[in-house]
Amino acid sequence: MEETQKQFLSPPAFQPGNLKRKMRLGEGIIEISLFLVGFLTIFITISIVIVLGDQALLFFNDPQVGFREFFLTTQWQPAIGQFGIWALISATLTTSAIAMLVALPLGMSAAIYLSEYASPRARSVLKPILEILAGIPTVVYGFFALLFVTPILRSLIGENNLGVYNMLSAGIVMGIMILPLISSMSEDALSTVPNSLREAAYAMGATRFEASTQVILPAALSGIGAAVIVGISRAVGETMIVAVASGATSKFTFNPLEAAETMTAHIARISGGDLSYNTIDYNSLFAIALMLFLVTLVLNLVSQWIVSKFREQYE
Repeated sequence: MEETQKQFLSPPAFQPGNLKRKMRLGEGIIEISLFLVGFLTIFITISIVIVLGDQALLFFNDPQVGFREFFLTTQWQPAIGQFGIWALISATLTTSAIAMLVALPLGMSAAIYLSEYASPRARSVLKPILEILAGIPTVVYGFFALLFVTPILRSLIGENNLGVYNMLSAGIVMGIMILPLISSMSEDALSTVPNSLREAAYAMGATRFEASTQVILPAALSGIGAAVIVGISRAVGETMIVAVASGATSKFTFNPLEAAETMTAHIARISGGDLSYNTIDYNSLFAIALMLFLVTLVLNLVSQWIVSKFREQYE
C-alpha cells in the first residue's frame, strides 16, 4: 500500500529526449511557416511584375504607340492617340517634391524634439497624437486639401493666380500625411544612437541643440535617409489626395499653381470609367502602373544603398 502511494505521489521521471523532440518539432513548424510566408511574398511580387509587364507589352506593341512616343513626348491625350508619359510624371514629381518640402523639416523637428528634448511623459502623449495622422483615410485628406487648404491659399496668393484644383494644396496636404511616417522612423533612428555619444558631446561643452544637430543627427543618418526615401515612395504612390485636389488635366508642367494629373490619379480616374478590355486605353493603365513600380523599386534600391553606406555600428 505504501509503495503504491509513493508511486502515485512521486512525479514522473524527467525525460530530456521527449523535450528535445518536442522542441525540434516546434522549431520545424516555425521554420516551415516562415519559409512559406517569405515565399508567398516573393511569389506575389513576381506575379505583379509578370501581370504588369504582360499587359504593358500589349500597350507598347500597339501600332498607335511605341517606346519613343511614350518616353520622349509630353502630351497625354489617349482620345487623340497621344501617350507622352512625362505629362503625368511631371505632376507626380511636383506634388512629391512639395510634400517632402513640408514633411522633411516638420518631421525632423518633431523627431529631434521627441528623441532629445521631450520628457518621457510628454513623449508618451505627443507621439500617439502625431501618429493619429497616419490613420486618417487619404480621401479625407483630399477633401481637406480641396475645401480648407485651397481657399486659404487662394486668399493669400490670389484667386486669379491659383485655381480651385492645383498641385500646391495637394502637395502640402500630402506632406502632412507622410509627416508621421518620417518623424516616427527618424525618431527611432535617433533613439538607437548610444548615450555615450551624447555624454561625450556634453562633456566637450556642447549644448543640447549642438549635440542633437552635429553629433546625434549625423550618427543616425542612415536611418533618417531610409525614412526620407520611404516618405518619397509614399508620396509618389499616393492616389486619393491628388485625385481630389490636384485636378484631372494631363499637362506637362512643374508650376505648382496649376492643375495637373499624376500617374496614380489618372489610373484611379480612368479605371473607374467604362473601359473595354484589351483596348489601348485599358492597356495604357498597366504601362503607367509599371512605371510607378519601377520608380518605387529604384527608390527602395537607393534606400538600401544609403543605409549600407552610412550605417554606423556601435559596440
